[in-house]
Amino acid sequence: MQKKGDSSERVAKGIVNQLAAIIRTSQIHNPQNVAVLKSVDRLMELLTVVFGEESAVNLELVGEYFYLNESRIKVSMDQLINFDYLVHEYKKLGLGSITFGNDVTAEDIQAFLKAYLSAAFTDVPFDELAMAAGGISSISVAIPRVEKDTKEETDIRKTVKATYFNAVSYTKGVFEKIKSGEKANIKRAKRAVQSMVDVLLTEEELLMGMTAIKDYDDYTYHHCVNVSILSIAMGQKIGLSKSQLQELGMVALFHDLGKMEVPQEVLNKPTSFTDDEWKIVKKHPMWGVRAILNMKGFDELSIKAGIVAFEHHIYRDNTGYPDRRFPHDLDIFTRIVSLADQYDGMTSSRVYSRTPMSPEKALSLMMERVESQLDPRLFKFFVNMVGIFPVGTALMLKSREIALVYGANMSIPDRPRVLVISDTDGRKVQGHLVDLAEKDQDGTFKNSIARTLDPNKFKINLAEYLL
Repeated sequence: MQKKGDSSERVAKGIVNQLAAIIRTSQIHNPQNVAVLKSVDRLMELLTVVFGEESAVNLELVGEYFYLNESRIKVSMDQLINFDYLVHEYKKLGLGSITFGNDVTAEDIQAFLKAYLSAAFTDVPFDELAMAAGGISSISVAIPRVEKDTKEETDIRKTVKATYFNAVSYTKGVFEKIKSGEKANIKRAKRAVQSMVDVLLTEEELLMGMTAIKDYDDYTYHHCVNVSILSIAMGQKIGLSKSQLQELGMVALFHDLGKMEVPQEVLNKPTSFTDDEWKIVKKHPMWGVRAILNMKGFDELSIKAGIVAFEHHIYRDNTGYPDRRFPHDLDIFTRIVSLADQYDGMTSSRVYSRTPMSPEKALSLMMERVESQLDPRLFKFFVNMVGIFPVGTALMLKSREIALVYGANMSIPDRPRVLVISDTDGRKVQGHLVDLAEKDQDGTFKNSIARTLDPNKFKINLAEYLL
């Protein structure tokens, strides 16, 4: 039986898809084209479903996500192109939302489409569209929401930081308890993961920003939490339900639990491993399975966590470790966690690699591993999620200002939102946000990326800005 929530989600995705199709098709063909008219009819059918329970349909863009009547719409893999396209269209016209009243007709939508196409080629597209739409009583438009006030933003940041560091503290406690021979309770981890899922669904950029702040002394604990956050974000991108996101976050949190049995003098060795030491390190997936199955509160989730702990260093071509007598297809959770594990590991400072790899270099190296090690379709989603220039990447802008990437721009991946931290003369400034996708009235971009920078060479402390 189809659940009501699943049906509503499908209708919401359909509205985004049809609106994107209508705009895209009409930009190529006449708005009276058969394909356009069919898409308008399909959109009307979907709107009518919503009107069965609501008096209006409000499709709003907040950041990089669409909300239908205040409910966030999840992006699934086969719909990403249309979602990204509509995000770009909204931003191009300075649109925040479009609202359809329950008395809307197909003719109203056609009239709105005509106004939309005309406004897109003017210097003030939103003003022109709002003026033209004013004559269509059943359809209205609004500008993007006003930014949160300073106090609210500060409170949100405190919540995000508390959620992150509570998860790190919990992970450290579990590792140390098991290491001392005690039994940890897997159910207690659910509260930490549920908090991360809740925060990520509303404040993704801030929580993702926390993963860019690497802590050398407690690498293993931060790494487990970072992998959990990155995995949850990936799961959200491919359309997993909230309960599935919580499961994914749990198994990711425990993926490296077996490392607690690796001797500290080996795990923290400042030079390369010997062959014998490497044999010890390669045992941690099996040790992780054993530790998970020995935890209190054993259930079906424990089995899933054990599978991911065992598989996370096994690759698509069946290389990696541990060795298996009978190769099998990797679990979807494993494939997601493996992406997050590799990315966070390469971009972190460790005892045996004190200088972390830059985010863009890590993605480039991971690109070379696609097909042999990593799932190619999931990798595309991962790059789309973190951006070509991931959060925390240091940049030199063409204006000669130095900036840090603050958030990805899904519609234009090579033009992220950045936090400017020094002026054209190299003087440190109070960080202010700049959207590199923003254009002048003549249609040219206001600023662009000149090159990436090594934050270590410029003594940039990411925590100072991202926290």
